Amino acid sequence: MYEKEYLLISVKHLQNNFSHLYIEKNVESYPLTNLAIESFPKATIIWIDHYKDIFNRGGQDFQNQKATMKLILAKKRPPFLYPASDMVQEFGTPNAYYNTPVLNCLYNCEYCFLQGMYPSGNLVVFVNEDDLKNAIDMQLNDLNDPLKPTVVSVSYNTDLLAMENILPLTKSWIKYASTKNNLKIEIRTKSALISAIKNLNAVDNVILSWTLSPELICERYEYTAPPLDRRIKAVRQAIDIGWPVRLCFDPVLLIDNWYEVYTGFFDQVFSKINVNRVTDVTLGVFRMNKDYFKRIRKRDTRSDIYYMDYSVEGNTMVVNREERVDALKKLSLYLNKFIENKKILVWK
Repeated sequence: MYEKEYLLISVKHLQNNFSHLYIEKNVESYPLTNLAIESFPKATIIWIDHYKDIFNRGGQDFQNQKATMKLILAKKRPPFLYPASDMVQEFGTPNAYYNTPVLNCLYNCEYCFLQGMYPSGNLVVFVNEDDLKNAIDMQLNDLNDPLKPTVVSVSYNTDLLAMENILPLTKSWIKYASTKNNLKIEIRTKSALISAIKNLNAVDNVILSWTLSPELICERYEYTAPPLDRRIKAVRQAIDIGWPVRLCFDPVLLIDNWYEVYTGFFDQVFSKINVNRVTDVTLGVFRMNKDYFKRIRKRDTRSDIYYMDYSVEGNTMVVNREERVDALKKLSLYLNKFIENKKILVWK
């Protein structure tokens, strides 16, 4: 495992600098490409035929690359829109999807599925934004249930807000959503970079979803992301501006004394955040595609997360059913002290 301090410094550094830009030759004229080149004038530019030639090549060291990430600019090919993963909670609509404007994340949380999903720790940005947005437009014209809104998560495989000092992708998606009826965009984040969008008017159909974890979990497993107090401050600022905010208590990690850790954490969160201004909360235990899980273990991770007791259910590695049902029931009941049950979305 790489030193936590080194990884943390690397994340802060990458928010201002990339040593190399790998750019597909066919995206040279795209606005985001030009912006990236202007933003990183000292970067070495390497022109490539296809991003997969770099991103998918064999023999890469994911963790080493995370410490010195390179930026890859590419053109996304179809499909541009995917049905919502069964790993996430239901959002009250059959029209739930996600897309992938970016592959990989600036942060490097130890429990993250991306380290098992991708062979590379480098960052891919698809610069043909209009194609991704046009796919949503087509879906809006062909709804499964026109009486319910389409929900699209645009940060399923990344943290868009954390990247806003690199490329203004969050602003772009907010501006797009503001022109659409019957569409909700979810932007999930651990970032404290709310200042990057402070000049935008809040949009009712854009949900800013913050993943919050107990400080112990932040320090032990999320150490490249902002600490809890900074995330809470960002949430409060977003609420004050008028943004719809979702709080994501997910994944819950069943560490020693987990009940005391998480109930104390809930007390802390709701002593600082006005629950009446929160749209809803999500709750779920650690789970992961079993192939991703095995791949991470094979890479010789030293994180104790991958050596806890789990069971295999279908294609998912997950806390055994009896233990997770008990944990989610107890934590849901405790959350009821602060928020009504219909606003708690639980992955079971």
